[in-house]
Amino acid sequence: MNMRNGARRKAARQTRYSAVNGDPDTLAETKSLFTKIWTYAKPSNEDWRIPEPNVSLKYPASVHRNLETLKTSLNAVKNLLSDKNVQVWHQHTNSTNRAGKVMNAVRSVANAEICTQAWCKFYEILGTFDLIPEQVVQSGELNTVHLCEAPGAFISALNHYVKTSEKMRYVDWSWAANTLNPYHEANGGSTTIADDRLIANTFPWWFFGSDNTGNIMIQKHLLELQAFVANMYRVDLVTADGSFDCQENPDEQEALVASLHYCEVTAALLLLSPGGSFVLKMFTLYEHSSVCLLYLLSCCFHTVHVFKPATSKAGNSEVYVVCLNYDAKETVRPLLSKLIRNYGPNLAHLALFPNTVIPDTFMKQHEDMCSYFHKLQVETISENLSLFETMSPEQRQRLDHIRDYVAQEYLQRFEVRFLPRSRWISRNTVSPACCSVSVRRPLGQKKQTGSFNERRELQTLSWRERIHRSCHAAGVQRHLSEPAGTDCILQGPLINCQVTSWYIIVGAALPAVRNSPFCEVELLNHLNEALGSVQPLDWTGVSPCASCHVVCPGSVLSDVAGLCASGDHTDQHRRQCLVFGNCSVWEPFQSLIRDFDLTFCAEPSFPQTGGLLLHDGEPSYQQEVLHCVVVSLQRLRAGDALLLPLFSALTRVAAAVVLCLHMSFRLVSFRCPRPTSTVGAVLLCIDFCPEAAVEVLPILKEVQTQITQLLQEKSDTGTSHKQVLQFVPIEELLTQGLTQFLCSVNSEIIHQKLHLLMQS
Repeated sequence: MNMRNGARRKAARQTRYSAVNGDPDTLAETKSLFTKIWTYAKPSNEDWRIPEPNVSLKYPASVHRNLETLKTSLNAVKNLLSDKNVQVWHQHTNSTNRAGKVMNAVRSVANAEICTQAWCKFYEILGTFDLIPEQVVQSGELNTVHLCEAPGAFISALNHYVKTSEKMRYVDWSWAANTLNPYHEANGGSTTIADDRLIANTFPWWFFGSDNTGNIMIQKHLLELQAFVANMYRVDLVTADGSFDCQENPDEQEALVASLHYCEVTAALLLLSPGGSFVLKMFTLYEHSSVCLLYLLSCCFHTVHVFKPATSKAGNSEVYVVCLNYDAKETVRPLLSKLIRNYGPNLAHLALFPNTVIPDTFMKQHEDMCSYFHKLQVETISENLSLFETMSPEQRQRLDHIRDYVAQEYLQRFEVRFLPRSRWISRNTVSPACCSVSVRRPLGQKKQTGSFNERRELQTLSWRERIHRSCHAAGVQRHLSEPAGTDCILQGPLINCQVTSWYIIVGAALPAVRNSPFCEVELLNHLNEALGSVQPLDWTGVSPCASCHVVCPGSVLSDVAGLCASGDHTDQHRRQCLVFGNCSVWEPFQSLIRDFDLTFCAEPSFPQTGGLLLHDGEPSYQQEVLHCVVVSLQRLRAGDALLLPLFSALTRVAAAVVLCLHMSFRLVSFRCPRPTSTVGAVLLCIDFCPEAAVEVLPILKEVQTQITQLLQEKSDTGTSHKQVLQFVPIEELLTQGLTQFLCSVNSEIIHQKLHLLMQS
């Protein structure tokens, strides 16, 4: 019965998007929406050839007068939006976007995984061009590489296409992907996509390089990526969807991302097999860097299209360069060697080619292409401005009709079909740990608010004034009336952790912690900005807030006693509570925890004042915390308790330490701020379970040894470029409620630190 009802609902959804009638004007507008394509036409005399390497990367970039005029003209139109509230404007442009209903239609009909705008755009590209070489269908093997891919919509769209396309039925697909590692603490928020819903479930397929950052603009990563995909017999398709936040300087977006585009193209030319395809996201194409890049691609591929998908908002500058049939693998090799030698973030600082070697026939076509897309974009912005002032009921009705028809046309044109959840990528992995990821991290993506002019003004304010205007103002300004953490509990001991699969990752030493899977990024950004403004700072000298509740050691011990009361203790030995703290502070309250003997060890010292932005990522601090945990697991017996101070838990190392405690105790909670200190928290670990400790102790000791060796190297040489970044697979750190617990701990700690800094 349920299956029949499901079939009816599915049929109803299909019918809903196949009943919109199109009048001639609607048909014409819809057709134009799906055919915004410019194709470079190679001259028959083979005038377009890859220039000699000896002329590349030697000369300054040229300025092309006609293209500069287009750039100035477009920026003048864009500047008319500077006083518009970005949220109101986006709401308006969403309502006028002809393809604005496509995404919901796809979600309703197709059950698509990660159905975002990027999914719709790439599915449209797949349906418009023959991206998959015919030899793939014949051989039955498809291999693809996806650069700058987070959160993974291109991969999920390709999976949907392969699984629902009749011609791809017998094709065996393998893929690999790269992106800035969303779990690497040094990757900043403006360049890193925090959305990890696919990454967390397909982690082995992602390449992050030997330093674990995932930065594709590092030369050694390019060569490591080539080795990472060496098991692929051939690479048939490379996609590159990279960009980063240019909202503070939108007029120069093209120039700002030029080096990234050069690196993406270099990687594609290195990886692709003859006959392969390449899809590259770009923006305006007015700079000399873009001219050179498009000329190079036109020389290397049989056909190059510049495409504006219908599902890409018509008012933005985004276009996709679609390159088919790679036919210059050998002829491009000398130039490719030079590009690899100069590979990196400054690759576009010199002209790839001097203007003298670019044929006039190419420049004429390029200028015509830029004029074509300039006209489309300016017309859309002008229309949106006009409709923003006033929109008649008739205009609204017509727009809604076109939007319905475009959604219907998209589904039919690209033959969008239903895909069961069981055939999604994240439900088709081979790693049991991957399949278990169910917890979502706080994405904390930077949300634009106000107008561009208002955001510019905001940048002139002090960090305190910016916090006052932020959504975190109330949390930072409130005075604590009671210790935080009383309602936040990890129930343990945690079982089923695959300790035998744990491994240590050593990567580039962290210059600062700018990102964390266990904290809202915007909140961390506020703290880092505040700390950067008040250095030098010694947290031990920061006075407590006179209006905030002071956490008493006695209340913490009472809480320990209360939490232990609910546990079963059958062993006859008298239990102990191991406290990492000052004996003179805690011992006067011994009577509040009568069933326990208090024993004491020295607590971890605060991170050094020179590494404030490292938080708990400072290796010497991590070494001390690990020492405390190892001592605890060796000394405690069944039913014992532990009180461990924690400065914060932003890094994967700190998170793994908490996971080890979660495995080893029946219950873990926290109190913030910690007694005898203005900042940090104290972990309350109740009812020790020795069985788990036997498993985790060897890996903890191994991590200790590794950190000690790296610290010794730093001491001997004065510098160390590496540190331990992780020793528990990220898949396990994102499960079993640990993420919510750590987010609560870090949120309370950061709010309290900002509160004290605001008072000072």
